[in-house]
Amino acid sequence: MTTRVIAVANQKGGVGKTTTTVNVSACLASVGKRVLLIDLDPQANATSGLGIDKIDGASSYQALLGTTTLAEKIKPTAFERLEVVPSEVDMCGAEIEIARAENHLQRMTQALQPIIAAHRYDFILIDCPPSLGILTLNAFAASDYLMIPLQCEYYALEGISMSHRVLSQVQQSGINPRLQLLGVVMTMFDSRTRLSAQVVSDVREHFKDTVFETVIPRTTRLAEAPSFGKPIIHYDKYSAGAAAYEVLTGELLQRLEKKHAAPIA
Repeated sequence: MTTRVIAVANQKGGVGKTTTTVNVSACLASVGKRVLLIDLDPQANATSGLGIDKIDGASSYQALLGTTTLAEKIKPTAFERLEVVPSEVDMCGAEIEIARAENHLQRMTQALQPIIAAHRYDFILIDCPPSLGILTLNAFAASDYLMIPLQCEYYALEGISMSHRVLSQVQQSGINPRLQLLGVVMTMFDSRTRLSAQVVSDVREHFKDTVFETVIPRTTRLAEAPSFGKPIIHYDKYSAGAAAYEVLTGELLQRLEKKHAAPIA
């Protein structure tokens, strides 16, 4: 099986981006897929959300600069078939350093090549920083697909239109013509408010089938899980949040199967 690389991004913070990356990664691993999560966010929330300590020098920083390999930075997690390249606060400096490097938008692509060639993983998910800077553009350049988590709130459409514009630029500029939008995930849905339902309706109207059917609810258990260093399916398997991410992961696999089966024009 070909390794599929998925960037999870939204330049707006606090939209459930890291929660989605961690939990989809864990759900993929739980159904037998070999998964690598690359934490590119200097806040390193995906790292701690998988129970991994933030350690100086443990991130992909040096691999992106070409002074070490990305494979050397891979760490096991407590969860079968799920491994991680951690992040750390020093990743903030990577934006500046990489910008000065040759082929500065292709550093992640180059770092991932040996890992993809080794067929070590079925999926590589990249948790991008909440910005559209050099690190995020590197993730877009290295990925096959983009997944955009979108919070059920008033400014949601602004976030997606900006990401959409950058996706088009990455495709058309030749940085990565193969990058496709896998889908938009509506997160933090609060069934008690009319606003949440209205936002979902508006986003579906604008972006049609691009939006996943599964909506991720706002729940206390989902919010608690990262502080225990566990994805929700390992923290509270029978919670609404765990069920939602399991269904979303099934939907994601179906979408990929259809894309893979579709004839190339």
